[in-house]
Amino acid sequence: MEKSQIRKIEYSKKFLKSLKKLPERIIKQVEQKEKIFKENCFDSRIKIHKLKGKQRDSWAFWINDSYRIKFIFISNNEVLFFNIGTHEIYK
Repeated sequence: MEKSQIRKIEYSKKFLKSLKKLPERIIKQVEQKEKIFKENCFDSRIKIHKLKGKQRDSWAFWINDSYRIKFIFISNNEVLFFNIGTHEIYK
C-alpha cells in the first residue's frame, strides 16, 4: 500500500478508558506506534490490517504481539481509535 499520513486522530471514551488501564510500558509502546501510524499508517512495522465479518468497516494495527488498536477511517487522513487491548477487542 502507498504511504498515507494521518493528520487527525480522535479517541472514543472506550479507547481512553481502556488505555488508562494498561501498564506504563505498554502505554509507552502505544505512543511510539501511534507516532509511526501518524507518519505512515501503512508502515509495515505496525502490521495494519482490515477486519472481516461484522467488523469489516474497521481496521487494526499492532502495538506488540499481544495488544492492538482498533479504528476506523473517518476520511483519508482522519481516524477514530475506538478500542485498544488484546485479541478480546475483536469479540
